[in-house]
Amino acid sequence: MESTKYVIFFILGLTAAVAVALTGLREATSSQAKVNEDIFNKRAILSAVEPYLPDGQTVPELSDEKVLELFETMEQPVVDMDGNVIDGMKAQQIDMAKERKKPEAERRLPLYIFEQGDEKFYILSVRGNGLWDEIWGNIALKSDLTTVAGAAFDHKGETPGLGAEIKDNPAFSTQFQGKKIYRDGEFVSIKVRKGGARDETYEVDGISGATVTADGVEEMLYRGISYYEPYLEKLKQQSMLVE
Repeated sequence: MESTKYVIFFILGLTAAVAVALTGLREATSSQAKVNEDIFNKRAILSAVEPYLPDGQTVPELSDEKVLELFETMEQPVVDMDGNVIDGMKAQQIDMAKERKKPEAERRLPLYIFEQGDEKFYILSVRGNGLWDEIWGNIALKSDLTTVAGAAFDHKGETPGLGAEIKDNPAFSTQFQGKKIYRDGEFVSIKVRKGGARDETYEVDGISGATVTADGVEEMLYRGISYYEPYLEKLKQQSMLVE
């Protein structure tokens, strides 16, 4: 009986030790997963300004340390729907998926300001619907606040070889470079045209066989960028005052 008691105590102690070890492993793994997700998201944001990264590097070539270093140098204001900067917040704290569930008037918008040389790039985050689930992207504007410097897109469940091309085919996002979102001072965004762009300034080619996803990108850009308009207008006014 005495030996049985010791065996039971031993098993209980071993079970407790294993439980503690598994809990520690789970917490460590969860913590690392959050770090990896954070860096992944930062890379996606930098993809919108990839042509302007230091030393001509591409986003995949950047080390994790370099990604974090670049973000330390970036301004990260958060603005409300009236274009006012919210004190005490940084853009990387904003979860766009959660913001999208709020009433529009209550949403907060992340903004990343990337500087390279004398040029400033304003990276706007947008989110919308594709064929099967949500799609999202980051659009970088040049200092004139009307010319697109670059764009990067992603999705949750679009069809490989079709809608998923918004992410998987670099040619889709590359064609946004140099497009304009204002015509004669009026916001027009960028049209994603099925059958091929007709206006080289304001349109890009759609994706063959993925009309719904392409339409989703167009709608997402128009609505998502328009949310930033009050802030962009304030920046333009400030620029005119300085000049």
